[in-house]
Amino acid sequence: MDLRNSVLIVDDEYIIVLGLTIQMEDIGMQVCASAATAEEAISLAQEHRPAVVLMDMRLRGEKDGVDAALAIHELVGSKVIFLTGSREPSTLARIGLDHASAVLFKPASDSQLRSAIEAARGD
Repeated sequence: MDLRNSVLIVDDEYIIVLGLTIQMEDIGMQVCASAATAEEAISLAQEHRPAVVLMDMRLRGEKDGVDAALAIHELVGSKVIFLTGSREPSTLARIGLDHASAVLFKPASDSQLRSAIEAARGD
């Protein structure tokens, strides 16, 4: 797998993961894994070292997407793109604690995802 084109999808809704997987493959990215919890996301990021992580804010378990993103940024250095359905100021402020490459609102279009990934990778 070309690590530059690898992406980890973190979302606790299976149908969202399926849709994002198709979108990623359509734009030439390779999905290395998917996770539904922050702990699983951190572990998979360390194992696969993806270039980009698509991160939902709300995950299963006690930790949220920001908790996972902060750990992944520190441990692996992957670029994190948040995908959230929430426009609540408190959610956006929490995302602001991380080094997010982008924040997209669900549902994100192929062109939005492609632009955010290209920006994150420095294309």
